[in-house]
Amino acid sequence: MSKPISRRGFLKQLNCAAVGSSAVLNTLLNLKLANTVAAQTGPLDNKALVCIFLAGGMDSFNTLVPYEQTAYNAYSASRGAYGTAGGLALDRNALRLLNSPLANYGLHPSCVNMQAMANGTGTFSGKRRLAFVSNIGTLIQPITKTQFSAWENGQNSALPVPRALFSHNDQVEQWQTAIPQGMSQLSGWAGRCSDILNSYYNTGSTSMSISFGGNNVLQVGNSTQQFVVSSSGSLSFDGNAGGSPNNPLQLKNTALRSTLDQHYTNLLTESFSQLTKQSDAAQLLFQTQFDSPTGQLGGTIDALFPTSGSLGPTLKAVLKTIKIRSQLGLRRQTFFVQYDGWDHHAELINTQAGMLSTFDTCIGAFQQGIELLGMQNDIITFTASDFGRTLRSNGHGTDHGWGSNAFVFGGKIDGGKMFGTFPSLALGSANDIGHGGRLLPTTSVDVYFAELLRWFGVTPGNMPYVLPNIANFWNPNSSTAPLGFVLP
Repeated sequence: MSKPISRRGFLKQLNCAAVGSSAVLNTLLNLKLANTVAAQTGPLDNKALVCIFLAGGMDSFNTLVPYEQTAYNAYSASRGAYGTAGGLALDRNALRLLNSPLANYGLHPSCVNMQAMANGTGTFSGKRRLAFVSNIGTLIQPITKTQFSAWENGQNSALPVPRALFSHNDQVEQWQTAIPQGMSQLSGWAGRCSDILNSYYNTGSTSMSISFGGNNVLQVGNSTQQFVVSSSGSLSFDGNAGGSPNNPLQLKNTALRSTLDQHYTNLLTESFSQLTKQSDAAQLLFQTQFDSPTGQLGGTIDALFPTSGSLGPTLKAVLKTIKIRSQLGLRRQTFFVQYDGWDHHAELINTQAGMLSTFDTCIGAFQQGIELLGMQNDIITFTASDFGRTLRSNGHGTDHGWGSNAFVFGGKIDGGKMFGTFPSLALGSANDIGHGGRLLPTTSVDVYFAELLRWFGVTPGNMPYVLPNIANFWNPNSSTAPLGFVLP
């Protein structure tokens, strides 16, 4: 499809193949196949996992808030009363109340669609599509506040604690690898899932690990690769604008593809060339299907998504990509979407209100689109973030914490419920490890991911390959679900 291109875009495309192929080549050179895993079994149905990574560390205890008076009073005392200088507590009377069994809680006033999805009201009447996972965080094994305090004071150095707690880079990596103790060769839990499931479920050349948020750790596999695209489609050579044979875009494309058609005696150069050629072909195939009539959502669904900002167009593109799953030969897909800007040290109240409004609008549009396509039982959308935030205000915002809340959406979700244990938000409470109200997680990311992977098709025998620490929190051979937020 012909598109205008700027000088900056031209230069970006000129380097596109080299950048993409360097990543692939790096994977090739570092390839280390996993130990033998169990044979994959299961029905050949269609499923997709969509991760929305809220980058920066979302203050989720100002998103899901206690409404019950005693608990709200503790929350208010910790955060600073509503309307006071530096106070971060939300107005209790402005909270968007949840129905039973969560009548003691409310959502941030910006969360209009999330309230409807949790309660099964409004546009989602009779369809509870949102569940909450509370006080979740990176852990290697369950630990207590007493154990952690001793470790922090140098009295229990052998205690397995995640590396570099409260560090953005390290905690992002650990949420995406699910290996907080670190690893010698980086891979993500969704990538390792792809290692196991891809050949069983998928027949196309397009990777099942599709990123709309650039390169990420989450989808790095040991034997499979992520496929990076944008909200407008592929990242291949672009810009066949027609006209004169001397059109610079045509000359650029012809020259680049000519180099890929050559054969080279140097093994490294030949591998690089062939991998780049394969990548270009995969991107062209993707763009063809993305632009095809099958890939169009229709005016009703298109109108749901905001056109401004990045999140709306990105989630719309995710939905288009799921719609063309058969054309791509994909029965299993994982998606990575990143929504930046949640590191609210300098100011929380107004900034978070605006960002939550954007998130709420976009996730509402996405779920409505899914429902209109009849795919509500095929797709689970879930959030992740670097870490939670401190309970106490720093005067304007909040600082890096640990435990937080996560949000899970979909037709197969046991919505309107909370999974895990919502902690006391009083300073000095059982889960407060100090430093302004950092909360020790009581729900590990492992059980959160295991619940998703169990639905996705990872067998009990393969779960430890994807989540090496899972046995510290849940027995993969158990008939009981890790958390229970996915309906049978």
